[in-house]
Amino acid sequence: MRIGLVVDSACDLPLKYLQANDIHILPITVRIGEELRVDHRDEAETLAFLHSHVAERGAEAETTPFTVEQTTALFLDRLVIDYDHVFCLTITKERSGVYENTQQASFAILNGYKERRAAAGIVTPFAMRVIDTQNLFAAAGVGAVEAVRLRNAGEGVGKIRARLENLALHTHGYMVPRDLYYLRARARKKGDRSVSLFSAALGSALDIKPVLRCYRGHTSPAAKLKGFEPAVEKLFAFTAERVRAGLMTPTLSLSYGGELAEMRALPGYDALREVCAEHNVEVFESIMSLTGMVNVGKGAVVVGFAAENAPVFEG
Repeated sequence: MRIGLVVDSACDLPLKYLQANDIHILPITVRIGEELRVDHRDEAETLAFLHSHVAERGAEAETTPFTVEQTTALFLDRLVIDYDHVFCLTITKERSGVYENTQQASFAILNGYKERRAAAGIVTPFAMRVIDTQNLFAAAGVGAVEAVRLRNAGEGVGKIRARLENLALHTHGYMVPRDLYYLRARARKKGDRSVSLFSAALGSALDIKPVLRCYRGHTSPAAKLKGFEPAVEKLFAFTAERVRAGLMTPTLSLSYGGELAEMRALPGYDALREVCAEHNVEVFESIMSLTGMVNVGKGAVVVGFAAENAPVFEG
């Protein structure tokens, strides 16, 4: 059986990895004023955006997932012919409409695929499954990497589905933002009051940085620490301990809102990489998607891994 994989563009994995493993991207559209960009995870374009004047107005951006009609067309034009079963992994439905739109599109796709496959000389049925990773950015990539591993190992659809759905329940995402004012402005734009003006002002004045945690779709502050670099260093050390304790998959996903060289120069990074190498955990590093960057601001660090019974980061 030909198994296809689809992720949305807010799933942070290296573009070369996505291309090498035939993982298709469900784009998200970003509009800032009169400028419209479709996020195809083009790292050069994302960095160009970051360094342009447009990035200064990123908090005003409108991010829009592919519509039901656009998603239906994407599948019917190609995917229903190239594959027999497709897994579509989306960032958490609590923060994006990608899951809902794809789920709705699946009905039209499953009703309309037969004619397309028949025209291509394919008489066997087509099926698809939309899976909510219940996480964001780098953490959403953990399930996609596992899906590739299982597909390459020749596992069947049933086992892959059960594994990915279980993995979503145990995937942990952590983020340290640089700019609380930006995060607050973006939250207000989206109607999210989780970062108040007082908290943003106080945090910026005292250089207090929150460590935000996403788990089972719910996002909340896990800790507040003084200084961006010390906060990242403690998060990296916490992640190293989780690696030593044992992960559900040999995968650690990192993304950064800027040049990766900046992330690699942060304190604790080298030690984390050494621990991963010692425990045969593969590290995936990517520049944060354009969608992610306009939502959380430049310079944010995100860590994602899957672990059972993992304690919550406390700093």
